Amino acid sequence: MTAARSSHAPSTARALPGAPTPRPGSVDWVLYVDLDAYYVSCERRDRPELAGRPVIVGPPPSDEPSRGVVLSASYEARAFGVHSAMPTRIAARLCPDAVWIPPEFAKYERVAQEVRDLLRPHARTLVPYSIDECALLVGDVSGEAARELAGRLQRELLERLRLGASIGVATSRTVAKIASDRAKPGGVLLVPPSEVVAFLAPLPVRAIPGVGPRTEEILARHGIKTIGELAAHRTTELLRELGGFAHELVDLARGVPHEVPEERGEPRSRSADRTLAEDARSADEVVAVVRRLAGELARSLETEGLRYGAVVVALRWSDFDRTQRGRTLSASREGSEALVDEADRLARGLWADERGRKRRGVRTVSVRVERLSDRRQRQVSLDDFAPPRSVREDEGVR
Repeated sequence: MTAARSSHAPSTARALPGAPTPRPGSVDWVLYVDLDAYYVSCERRDRPELAGRPVIVGPPPSDEPSRGVVLSASYEARAFGVHSAMPTRIAARLCPDAVWIPPEFAKYERVAQEVRDLLRPHARTLVPYSIDECALLVGDVSGEAARELAGRLQRELLERLRLGASIGVATSRTVAKIASDRAKPGGVLLVPPSEVVAFLAPLPVRAIPGVGPRTEEILARHGIKTIGELAAHRTTELLRELGGFAHELVDLARGVPHEVPEERGEPRSRSADRTLAEDARSADEVVAVVRRLAGELARSLETEGLRYGAVVVALRWSDFDRTQRGRTLSASREGSEALVDEADRLARGLWADERGRKRRGVRTVSVRVERLSDRRQRQVSLDDFAPPRSVREDEGVR
């Protein structure tokens, strides 16, 4: 088996009628599919004349004050420095010739379902992670069979749905996700189990899902900038600042990622967010928005008949830094009261973290629930009797 490798034009593989056939001596593989510049690609399906031109999906810039941000940028626009979440006024200045397209979310959701319908027959399990990312668990096959399947699915997405995708192939979801990021745009990157540590070692710690600016800053204070340096570090030295997340980070760097098996095909999370007209400058302002979003989210879950097992609150600050705090619950919950109260506590904790730092305003507020499950009967939780216990502060639950 070859070392980690990338292919932007995978060799032709025979079209099999489903997932690859298991072979003796093989291992379970994960294909992490990440659609390239997804919103832009959806728009180019309808307007092929935009091929090769810089395209930005987001509220078009105007002379009036605006809180609008870029939702997606084509690679041609990215060459000018444009990226997602950038204020539209800055993007317009960097790339004045870009074609601006207002977002059409109903279309993006419809196309995402088309993608999942195409991919699902080829895997034992499909796990959506966002509108443009999902993991395919293809089971006990050879690495070459998994790579060939990735190449074939990549071609089918392009030929049948006119969507480009980058696909990471590994024996863990986290490593496959990191590989898909390194394969962009339009590549397939295979990371065999024996090459995981070598593949990760030179990458910056920010390549790890769940590591944001604050965790990166903490690791830098310990002299850790790459995943290889993280692997060589003693976990005990990081526990005070990172808690249990330190174990997960170091173990991943050493090639032993912590992962919960995913066998369900339903979306893993739901979220609600709001960009404020003016930066919130007090805890009360932030908490009021968080409680409103949590209530809306709870009503949506009630309609869908879903419980949740984790809550995450994220704040994007006026300087565009983003922090979040999450809590995994002892049992699945339902109803608005528990969700609103938990989101309230998490938001107040995030605001308290600002003590001793230059006080910033809050630009965007997000509430997310994870570990969803069907609601079959009302359930009493130990959380009704126990005090809250925060986990994995800063980057939250993964």
